[in-house]
Amino acid sequence: MLKLSIVIPIYNEQKTLETLITKVNAIDYSKEIILVDDFSTDGTREILKGYENKENFKVLYHNRNQGKGAALRSGFANVNGDIIIIQDADLEYNPSDYGTLLEPILDGRADVVYGSRFLGGPHRVLFFWHSVGNMVLTTFSNMLTNVNLTDMETGYKVFTKEVNERLTIKCDRFGFEPEFTAKVAKNNFRIYEVPISYNGRDYSEGKKITWKDGIAAIWYIFKFRFTN
Repeated sequence: MLKLSIVIPIYNEQKTLETLITKVNAIDYSKEIILVDDFSTDGTREILKGYENKENFKVLYHNRNQGKGAALRSGFANVNGDIIIIQDADLEYNPSDYGTLLEPILDGRADVVYGSRFLGGPHRVLFFWHSVGNMVLTTFSNMLTNVNLTDMETGYKVFTKEVNERLTIKCDRFGFEPEFTAKVAKNNFRIYEVPISYNGRDYSEGKKITWKDGIAAIWYIFKFRFTN
């Protein structure tokens, strides 16, 4: 039976973490859950201590805040499964979509699957300019990688063990998304997109990504088109 490695990067998610872990743990697949705390300061670490000795859980701690990309690298270095799922800890993405995300890999069509927020799945209505910014970044990424994604910045990326072993990720923060996409495209991995549900949150609810991250993403899209 194939085993999932679900990598959850975490930073100051005390309010949502336990609910998210419960949802992930309830998914009926053989799995390991890798929790990577990026030096939270809001009580998240105290919650994580309760999972340190639980079966099928690994808990990793950073000794300083480094960013989402760094947390994911730590998680990827500790996976033992056949398929890796990136799962944000903020409840914007619903683990009930795992079946849809996994299908193209399980039936042999794909090496990498992106869960797109723009292919018709139910989603919370929030910020117009965020959607425009995402469209600009995705279009620019597509132009330089020659793929036709609708949602390069999605938090739901699923990929095989082989992909994990062949890619070397360098970005520490939100530059992970364009870097991962550029390197997947360069390696000619088979990519699929599937529709997912999306319960986006606003800044009062703890959303962390800002326009500055969008500017940085443009630089990373350009950088990883021409470097490794």
